[in-house]
Amino acid sequence: MRKIRIAQIGLNQHSHGRLIFPTLTKFPEIFDIAGYALVEDERETCAAQLHVFEGYPELSLQEILEDPTIEAVTVETDEIHLCKYAKMAVEHGKHIHMEKPGGATLAEFEALVDALKKTGKVFSVGYMYRYNPLIRELIDRVKRGELGDIYSVEADMSRVDGEVLRSWLGTLPGGMMFYLGCHLIDLVVQILGFPQHVVPLSRASGQDGIDSLDMGLCVMEYPHAVATVKTTDVEIGGFKRRKLVVAGSKGTVELCPLENCAPEDRTVISTVKTEYSVRDFHTSGEVSEVGGFGRYEEMMQTFAACVRGERENPYTYDYELQLFRTVLQCCGL
Repeated sequence: MRKIRIAQIGLNQHSHGRLIFPTLTKFPEIFDIAGYALVEDERETCAAQLHVFEGYPELSLQEILEDPTIEAVTVETDEIHLCKYAKMAVEHGKHIHMEKPGGATLAEFEALVDALKKTGKVFSVGYMYRYNPLIRELIDRVKRGELGDIYSVEADMSRVDGEVLRSWLGTLPGGMMFYLGCHLIDLVVQILGFPQHVVPLSRASGQDGIDSLDMGLCVMEYPHAVATVKTTDVEIGGFKRRKLVVAGSKGTVELCPLENCAPEDRTVISTVKTEYSVRDFHTSGEVSEVGGFGRYEEMMQTFAACVRGERENPYTYDYELQLFRTVLQCCGL
């Protein structure tokens, strides 16, 4: 198996960058890691996370871009800078894995997709739920019609954070809906398609005098279905109640908690499924659990397989662009 020579551009305080790089290091048989580059003000803002790069050389951005042996990069800057650096890398012939959901504006994302289409490079976006085995199984069953006609999807991805992160949400278009709601919007779209209409309902909780949109809510409307997406950053116990519920004419499946983290390693998780298939108020659902899988491992292994030409990326450029448009709509933009 051919190794992928790869480097990381950027790091962020609140997203996946500090976890993506260690994931690469778990697979020396897949990735030949050239090093990393810090951009913007990351040396100061991410000082507490720089230890993830220990043992690997720090490179300049230009060294990464101009090295023809580096064929792929992970772009892990703050969200508002993602498209700028991803586009630079594409224009230098690199395959891209990029933090979700994209830059601050639609125009930036469109320019990135235009550059990708010209080069044909692989484009992977950091929606790790796409690779959760129970979520993948559920979406596949929906597509096979096993749950019948889907009329409702409920998706919730909440947590509770302090003032620093909630203030930072104010730098993002749409706040919490942009930051975490994008994961859920992607799942709804895979289940029901792109919506006919979106009703954005995000609010600021006002806690601690912070006015960022830390309570995200939207309704996605379809001809015969409705989906609700909820994501807050002030919900005590929210992480343990993350869920995806899909209700159809033949049955209902609830994934909750969507993620149970292993205490010794937060990147190793399990998911609990409850399935209801009997039309009786008093019948309990069948409960099962799948655990012990890496949160990011399958995502990065799939990226490598796409780069080597062994797999076709199921998420096309046009899908990612329309998804980003939908995320902005759900943010009220």
